[in-house]
Amino acid sequence: MISHSPHLLSIAPMMEWTDRHCRYFHRLIAPDAFLYTEMIATGAINRGDAARHLAFDTSEHPVALQLGGADPKQLAIAAAAGAAFGYDEINLNCGCPSDRVQAARFGACLMGEAALVADIVRAMRDAQPKPVTVKHRIGIDPGSGSGASDSYEFVRDFVGTVAEAGCTLFVVHARIAILSGLSPKENREVPPLRYEIAHRLKRDFPDFTFVLNGGLTEVETVQRELDAGIDGAMIGRAAYHTPYILAELEHALFGRPLPDRHDIIERFLPYVEAQRARDVYLSAMTRHVLGLFQGLPGARAFRRMLSEEAHKPGAGPELLQRAAKLVRTDISARAA
Repeated sequence: MISHSPHLLSIAPMMEWTDRHCRYFHRLIAPDAFLYTEMIATGAINRGDAARHLAFDTSEHPVALQLGGADPKQLAIAAAAGAAFGYDEINLNCGCPSDRVQAARFGACLMGEAALVADIVRAMRDAQPKPVTVKHRIGIDPGSGSGASDSYEFVRDFVGTVAEAGCTLFVVHARIAILSGLSPKENREVPPLRYEIAHRLKRDFPDFTFVLNGGLTEVETVQRELDAGIDGAMIGRAAYHTPYILAELEHALFGRPLPDRHDIIERFLPYVEAQRARDVYLSAMTRHVLGLFQGLPGARAFRRMLSEEAHKPGAGPELLQRAAKLVRTDISARAA
């Protein structure tokens, strides 16, 4: 069994997905995982309703705030706000390739400005006491016009420069980012995965923590990469579409017993009830649980009931219970 580490298992920041309801649900399945918010732009915090974006349940700890931005001063202010709300870590997004993010000069294009990223990290560290980490790609396409490269030397020098500012943990999405011509979805699929780059970074910077991200959809792959020397694994879309993989990873990495999926739903119900009392729509929570029963008889009926009825104003926890029973009934019927 692999020894416990705070970042041995983490769940990736995913735009419009890893909100506070999703993170609460994931925490029920993965007690040992490090959670991350979706990327939040500095303007939403510094000039908007900070509490709406930053509030979270204490059960989510350890949880990191991921920030998007390129202005050291604004990022320092947002980082300080995140620390004041109690986040355990502040993470800078240097990996998102979307056109909208590029237009604001942050995300993956920041990899072409390593000195600026170092200035940002210094500013965020000076503004608050929590660790500052960076999530990045292994490169950006050479045709992007920003002095970018997809060579190993490019990402090595990026890490080295940022590390001089005091960053000691890097989350490495093991694909390059294509900054023109591909959608964000295509950027998660078209550039080939190169896990060996993350391992090479670990060998060249043995005192730093490197967490591998990208294409980790099977327990066996995660274990193989950890056994090969990487410090941690960050699970992205697999954690969202098939969340029970988190329970399987908890079992493999930490020796936790595999939970019953219906028990997970039952433990989610008090949270759902409390949020409904605050007039949060049921669908805002149930959209995150649709994949829990993936692969089991009745899973489709479970998803259909929630998709069709959870958005209705009067829908409450009892709908989630009824939907879950569809899976149990189908399993019983098959056994009979």
